[in-house]
Amino acid sequence: MSGTTLKTESIAAARSTKTVNPFWYKIRRNPLTLLGLFLLLLILLLSIFAPLISPYEPTKINIPERFAPPSADHWFGTDEVGRDIFTRILYGARLSLGVGVAVVVGAGVIGTIIGAVSGYFGGRIDQLIMRLMDIILAFPALVLAMAIAATLGPNLQNAMLAIAIIKIPVYVRLARAETLALREKLFVKAAVTFGIPSWFIIVRHIIPNALSPVIIQVTLDIGDAILLVATLGFLGLGAQPPTPEWGAMISIGWKYLLDYWWYPTFPGLALFLASCGFNLIGDGIRDILDPKANRS
Repeated sequence: MSGTTLKTESIAAARSTKTVNPFWYKIRRNPLTLLGLFLLLLILLLSIFAPLISPYEPTKINIPERFAPPSADHWFGTDEVGRDIFTRILYGARLSLGVGVAVVVGAGVIGTIIGAVSGYFGGRIDQLIMRLMDIILAFPALVLAMAIAATLGPNLQNAMLAIAIIKIPVYVRLARAETLALREKLFVKAAVTFGIPSWFIIVRHIIPNALSPVIIQVTLDIGDAILLVATLGFLGLGAQPPTPEWGAMISIGWKYLLDYWWYPTFPGLALFLASCGFNLIGDGIRDILDPKANRS
């Protein structure tokens, strides 16, 4: 009898834990999501405490120590002008992660608002917005980003704008699809019947209920945005030297790959780990917020 009671209590405790915090409960059941979370927290903490971790300046030139191999003094070696690569990677993480998150969140907010307006009003407004989005999507994303960045001028701000422009149509389509379904719901029709303004219906009822797919897409797109920022930096269309940006570091370092392997290898590894971390977290959040996954 006591064994049965203990078993019942443990099951009830497990169920109550799952009920209290289902989001964290599902994350703990996914080891890949935990791995992605660990990678991002590690990179984030290293970048925040970079001045305490490394005694070197990211842009200070030290010619006598140029191309020093990895050692106790320089964990990842030095570059062509003697700058510590480990230090530059730490400071570059601030830029890459910050830019990736800012660009995708900004594109997500703008795209969600435009998509909700398009889907709610329909008609000519919807046709105009969606044809414009189709024009943007007709071009390969990287090619269009390169064209916009090159036209506006090679710097980090223009690279961010270019990436945001190519990301917005994805969120417009997601928000529009959700809005088309939500505007047929009874609570939306009731709000219209009571004469509530359209802008209030969109802000209060449409957008909050259309956020789930947008949040999933945001988490999946951050890793891609980081890669795009690095790609534009690699091509000379993003952050300019001596800014410690991973793509710009790889752009210069690959020329010395055969003789000084550490120069492009460690920035490339940091870029790979950051992108993997965001992708793993995005997959986990998709599994959590997906209604089909919840039912299983």
